[in-house]
Amino acid sequence: MESNVKLSNRELYRLPWTLPDNAISWLEPTALCNLACDGCYRQNEKDSHKSFEEVKHELDIFQKYRNTDCVSIAGGEPLLYPHILDLVSEIKKRGIKPIINTNGKALTKEMLSDLKKAGVFGFTFHVDSKQGRTGKWAGKTEIELNELRLEYAEMLAEAGNISCSFNSTIYEDTLKYIPDLVDWAGKHIDIVHTMVFIAFRYIVPNLPLDWYAGNKKVDWHKIMYHSESERKVDIMSTDMLAAVQEKFPDFQPSAYLNGTEKADHFKWLLTERVGTKNQIYGYGGPKFMELSMAGNHFLKGTYLSYGSPKLMKMGRSSMLLLSPFDKGLRKSLKNMLKNPFRIFKKAHLQSILFIQPVDFMPNGRQSMCDGCPDITVWNDELVWSCRLEEPKKHGQFLTSVPRN
Repeated sequence: MESNVKLSNRELYRLPWTLPDNAISWLEPTALCNLACDGCYRQNEKDSHKSFEEVKHELDIFQKYRNTDCVSIAGGEPLLYPHILDLVSEIKKRGIKPIINTNGKALTKEMLSDLKKAGVFGFTFHVDSKQGRTGKWAGKTEIELNELRLEYAEMLAEAGNISCSFNSTIYEDTLKYIPDLVDWAGKHIDIVHTMVFIAFRYIVPNLPLDWYAGNKKVDWHKIMYHSESERKVDIMSTDMLAAVQEKFPDFQPSAYLNGTEKADHFKWLLTERVGTKNQIYGYGGPKFMELSMAGNHFLKGTYLSYGSPKLMKMGRSSMLLLSPFDKGLRKSLKNMLKNPFRIFKKAHLQSILFIQPVDFMPNGRQSMCDGCPDITVWNDELVWSCRLEEPKKHGQFLTSVPRN
């Protein structure tokens, strides 16, 4: 599928992430979960908690093969992992940022306090309308769920100095809500640091492909992430961008990761904006992102992943100090200075990210994220986390070929 939005990868900053040197790594201490999200790529498994020694060994593998800024603790639902406090503390001791990827259902203020003492750097809350939430949040739309998002953001803000991010899976019928979610995030730019939108991907009947583990054909109905009904599985990052630009024409991305099969696909499409709760001044450009990545790597030895709340409050100083180097920040600064009194008001940075997962090419090739940040460990090897069910069940990743 081709999107109506035309971007040039030569005009954006290609994030410098690679397999051995990456901003993020992905750790799954458990496959147990307390929700059933539509589109999840992990089999919900009881009695799947890894031993703490096993998890520490996986951290050893990361540190042996992969230079990383943060470890995303995922699953399953990581807050159900009985050694979560010890795990956060262990990652912190290794000089890596511990980020918890959670649906938030099990989080309490008491647990949050304990996690902060253990050294948690931030949270990414997965919140969307197709998670099977019950009680107060059952059947709520994406817009209505902003109340829950704000509850989590305010909880972290009250605890203090904890990065707050949200992600949502985007489906054909929820694509229209992205602009409103981006707008909501802007109104809470002081406590919401990142919003991530991930296009839905599954194996569906209308994909004209056969699947193989080595030379053995695999029934597609037995692949964990499949749907018996025909569904739209080709939403692109540029489709999500187009939806936002209809409401915010100036909204402009600055950095990307390409596809392994398509250099002009934007598998991770990143926008960095600056402003206050009342007004977005503008958007950082490619040079700002390059300075951020290269500067962090020069000073700290890793490419930057999640920014601390203190760093994300440096919107005003970023514009003042870095605008000579970046066209986007120059424009943002001019917008701020239209009212000179704004120079005395704190401005914040906020990241908006669109993710386009695996794409199935007509020739059967699978285009993954080149420089994938969500790499995990399986049998002491670095592998794609989004397709981990394949080696778990079949001993290897599946290949696809055009159906005769």
